[in-house]
Amino acid sequence: MHKTGTTTPAQRWVLALSSLASFIVVLDMLVVATALPAVQRDLGASLEDLEWTVNAYTLSFAVLLMTGAALGDRYGRRRLFAIGLGLFGVASAACALSTQVGPLIAARVAQGAGAAMIMPVALGVLNGAFPPERRGWATGIYGSVTGLAAVAGPVLGGVVTQNLTWQWIFWLNVPITLIAIPLVLGRIAETRGPGGTLDLPGLALAAGSALGVTWALVRGNAAGWSSAETLSTLVGGILLGGLFIVRELRTPAPMLPMRLFRSPAFSAGNAAVFFINASLTSAIFFTAQFQQVALGHGAVQAGLRLLPWGIAPFLIAPRAGALTDRIGERALVLVGTLLLGVGMGWIALISEPGIGYATTAVAMTVGGLGFSLALPAVTRSVVSRVAPQDIGRASGTFSTLRQFGGAFGIALTGAVFATAGGYATAGLFSDGYVPAMSVSAALAFAASAAGLVLPRHRHVAPATTTGRVAPAESTTG
Repeated sequence: MHKTGTTTPAQRWVLALSSLASFIVVLDMLVVATALPAVQRDLGASLEDLEWTVNAYTLSFAVLLMTGAALGDRYGRRRLFAIGLGLFGVASAACALSTQVGPLIAARVAQGAGAAMIMPVALGVLNGAFPPERRGWATGIYGSVTGLAAVAGPVLGGVVTQNLTWQWIFWLNVPITLIAIPLVLGRIAETRGPGGTLDLPGLALAAGSALGVTWALVRGNAAGWSSAETLSTLVGGILLGGLFIVRELRTPAPMLPMRLFRSPAFSAGNAAVFFINASLTSAIFFTAQFQQVALGHGAVQAGLRLLPWGIAPFLIAPRAGALTDRIGERALVLVGTLLLGVGMGWIALISEPGIGYATTAVAMTVGGLGFSLALPAVTRSVVSRVAPQDIGRASGTFSTLRQFGGAFGIALTGAVFATAGGYATAGLFSDGYVPAMSVSAALAFAASAAGLVLPRHRHVAPATTTGRVAPAESTTG
């Protein structure tokens, strides 16, 4: 046994490799943001093609996350971690080698599938390696790296695209995965969750529901919100989602045990992370373009001007994780999401063509501070109160809803942007950007509403094998 407050070499390896995996997975969600104009020129892509270059990765990732968690539980999390890294590396190479937009989108789908294997098992391995009293600190480090990746994506995309070619944003993943695979196999102990058969019908229903709802949001403006395409995919997605819930309640071996949602911390935490990621991802997606289209900056300048969103997560999130251990999740989620909403709303109020950078940077810093406080707390609320055998599926659910949040946020703000603005002029882009950022702020405040449901603070005791939390002493003694 090691002393409380210290980490073993094995735990440090788990933390480092899990954080690295999370970094490259989240990085590739947004690394293309500042590279899209170059992709359009090289491949002759339409605007809708460019949207699907982003959405193909996010949707594949989100749809298959719970399957990745189930496969890790059944066949071993370390094994699936390594396989996912291998698929991610191969798909990244396929993206770089694409000479037409169709193969690029297909490769992005495969890349998302690899990410879906990596993310839930990485978080499951991380939470399994640390006792409950140290998980807040560990997830704080993990969250800071993940948050930094969200902002580093556009920065790295701009630097690489402007100084090399856009293909190198994908080539960079290949050596990273080649180095990481043997380290995962050699430094992480194998763990499994409860066995059983895979819930393939449940997977099909979940995938169909996610695809239907997102397709409707992405295509609504182009096809028409009252068109048969939009209405049928939206209604179909909602119905499939309902059938998924019914099946998971009735099947003896559910992919997602609905009993987990009886916990207010689990339910509210998942709702909060959905809206947090919807807010931040949509804001980064459009602000990277606003810097170029409305303000006339190059790809590198546009990426660098997003850095205020990443400074706070890098500096504060590890401390926020430790603070969560002391004062609980609810307070940090509420304060963090309110700051995130204020930051996004502030940007919406001041943005116009020719705006100076200083005020925008302050607003971004406020939003980044809020994100860095909220994410470790909401992560802990979801994974710290489940039984050990449920950690994999709880982590998969959390990661799934987080990525669905990103896809939902981009689709929703994209629909709002398209109704008010466009790409023809700087003024027209600004006309769409302002209401899009207002929606990003509203999404952050929706996360605050979810945070109100979180239970008040108490020390977290280890979960028993029945899934109940053992009694703990009050913090006030």
